[in-house]
Amino acid sequence: MTSPVPLAAVVLAGGASRRMGRDKATLPFEGSTLVERVVAAVSVRCSPVFVIAAPGQPLPRLSAHVLRDEIRGVGPLVATGRGLRAAADAGRDLAFVCAVDMPYLSAELIDELVAPAVRLHADIVLPWDGRDHYLAGIYRSTLTDRIAELVAAGERSMRALAESVDTQRVVLAAEQPALTNVNTTADLP
Repeated sequence: MTSPVPLAAVVLAGGASRRMGRDKATLPFEGSTLVERVVAAVSVRCSPVFVIAAPGQPLPRLSAHVLRDEIRGVGPLVATGRGLRAAADAGRDLAFVCAVDMPYLSAELIDELVAPAVRLHADIVLPWDGRDHYLAGIYRSTLTDRIAELVAAGERSMRALAESVDTQRVVLAAEQPALTNVNTTADLP
């Protein structure tokens, strides 16, 4: 059952995709593109949806707000800050932040994470299956100032943010296809 907690989504689509060798957002996948698939998956549970793209990055028409990075290649922390700022401006206290390369993402995973975020009042709630999934978690939109501080100090990693605020991990009982990332062509079915 879907939780009634209002939740925005921030889809990070502007990465360099070095391992893939091409833009992942527009990678064809089962009749659409990865960005279209991820936007559709988060839209079941989240509104509004923000896609953070690189300057000049071509994207298909999306049912989402597309925001552009000011500078290409600065990493996911800056893009996350931009998306969380948009979520806050839209009146959302919480946002599901994810990467564009998660073709099996589901509303069930999002709801599994949002309940502890509300119950524990954590800044970040991440799924854990032996490793942290920084780009598949619930983030408080109030983290924008902390992100700005970290970026000003030269930090660019999501780990730096998670280690500097109240971050809770939800241990997943079973393997979660929803957490699958497509990083190389070998990862495609």
